Amino acid sequence: MDIEPLELDGLCLIRPARHGDARGWFEEAWSAPRLRAAGLDLAFEQDNLSYSVAAGTLRGLHFQAPPAAQGKLVSVITGAVLDVAVDVRSGSPTQGRHVAVRLSEDDPARLWVPEGFLHGFVTLAPHTRVAYKVTRAYNAEHDRCVAWNDPDLAIDWGVSAPVLSGKDARAPRLRDLPVPFPPGWRGKA
Repeated sequence: MDIEPLELDGLCLIRPARHGDARGWFEEAWSAPRLRAAGLDLAFEQDNLSYSVAAGTLRGLHFQAPPAAQGKLVSVITGAVLDVAVDVRSGSPTQGRHVAVRLSEDDPARLWVPEGFLHGFVTLAPHTRVAYKVTRAYNAEHDRCVAWNDPDLAIDWGVSAPVLSGKDARAPRLRDLPVPFPPGWRGKA
């Protein structure tokens, strides 16, 4: 299992080894002992799946505010996505910056998105299924979203008119929300 740190502190790609033969392939998708040995001691409370019919479906940017903040381990089961994480930790040297990575069924990479980040993705193929493990269960009281096209974030999603939920279409800009992760905030993940 390889762990590739990304340019925003705490964000990383986790690549399990795939072992293939004439039947297909096998991979160890998750190993708490291996990740703990690499410094990622993660405990998950909930597994989520999403299915998007059309390419160009955008889900995000989502987060849960403290004390229900979530870390997410994101992988693609079928299809492909452009997955985006935005650092919104107040006082972080990379606050407001984002990373975008392509995740697909052809590559075993998973994106680890720690607490303190917005998260979203746009599907690059029809019939895309995304699985993600989260460190805290869904909490409607702390559920928040930010506009996918917030000009202050300047994310190039590669689509101009994505398929959106009503909630995502009405999401406010980040600057119009209270600071979600205030100075001195420390998450559990």
